[in-house]
Amino acid sequence: MKAFVAGATGETGRRIVQELIARNIPVRALVRDIDKARGILSPEAELVVGDVLQPESLNAALGDSTVLFVATGAKPSFDPTGPYKVDFEGTKNLVEAAKAKGIEHLVLVSSLCTSQFFHPLNLFWLILVWKKQAEEYIQKSGLTYTIVRPGGLKNEDNTDAIVMQSADTLFDGSIPRQKVAQVAVEALFEADARNKIVEIVAKPEAASKSFGELFANVA
Repeated sequence: MKAFVAGATGETGRRIVQELIARNIPVRALVRDIDKARGILSPEAELVVGDVLQPESLNAALGDSTVLFVATGAKPSFDPTGPYKVDFEGTKNLVEAAKAKGIEHLVLVSSLCTSQFFHPLNLFWLILVWKKQAEEYIQKSGLTYTIVRPGGLKNEDNTDAIVMQSADTLFDGSIPRQKVAQVAVEALFEADARNKIVEIVAKPEAASKSFGELFANVA
């Protein structure tokens, strides 16, 4: 197995890289700025320059990767096309490159509430709308996928238990990015994670379950 991480220098992407390296899974990290990435990512990650908005850069960047993590996301900006370009077009470009390469499993980090049009986050240039479009593109792609929809993201980890439910059943709550990264990486190893959308938050009062149990409980 060799993992390719798009969005590797982002707050969630860098944690996915950490999780993969902790499991001794070789990582190729897609970066736009090598020097910046060296300051963020483990020296064990192989850095490859490319851009999800430049599809011609992706085939070479994917190299001999066998699984793909998409942890990209538009940053808040005054560019109204940001979410459309990064969250939809960028993901679409990655899907097409993955199909061409015969990628075995694609894991997308999306967001809770992508099916809710009247959500405050859509005031940011319809970001949830474009995430939802990207999800649907992946579902129709023929690739084996897992779509992870986390609640509000926290940079600090905690001891709260992960709550995992099926699509469009969790509407609020938060979760540390470290736990999102763990769920994303575990999805590669759980048969019950394949071709599913899972929604995740973390709650102190929830019962602690194994990843196998969590994925198996999602329809």
